[in-house]
Amino acid sequence: MWLFAMLIAVPLIEIALFVTVGGAIGLWATLAVVLGTGLLGSWVIRRQGMHVVAQVRSGAAHLASPMAHGALIVVAGMLLILPGFLTDTVGLLLLVAPLRRGLIATLLTRVRFQNAPMPGRGSARDLPIDGEYIELDAQQVDPPGKSGWTRH
Repeated sequence: MWLFAMLIAVPLIEIALFVTVGGAIGLWATLAVVLGTGLLGSWVIRRQGMHVVAQVRSGAAHLASPMAHGALIVVAGMLLILPGFLTDTVGLLLLVAPLRRGLIATLLTRVRFQNAPMPGRGSARDLPIDGEYIELDAQQVDPPGKSGWTRH
């Protein structure tokens, strides 16, 4: 129910903010801010996303922390790309590292992790796979370009 309420509330808040900010700073300045934050969001996703991928590959830090920061940075970039002042504000707040660390710490206290068994692990991996095959001579195979899939 709260998700439905957010889907209704966020666009209404964005429209109200567009009208309010547009009345205060003017149409062209409002459009410039919206386009500027969109460009900033795409730059953030590209630059910071690659930086976090490099951290994960180097193994310099614990794996969960760079991945969580990277996910929140990508979310921040996506929110900046979306047109609107509320989403831009939340996106900019997610770019602040101390706020991001606090959000990650809060999420870690509320999320429960558990290992799920993966099919095909262990001794089942060593079992043979049954199958049938036939050998074809070169003359039995259709020449290239004469596939049954392409005949009309």
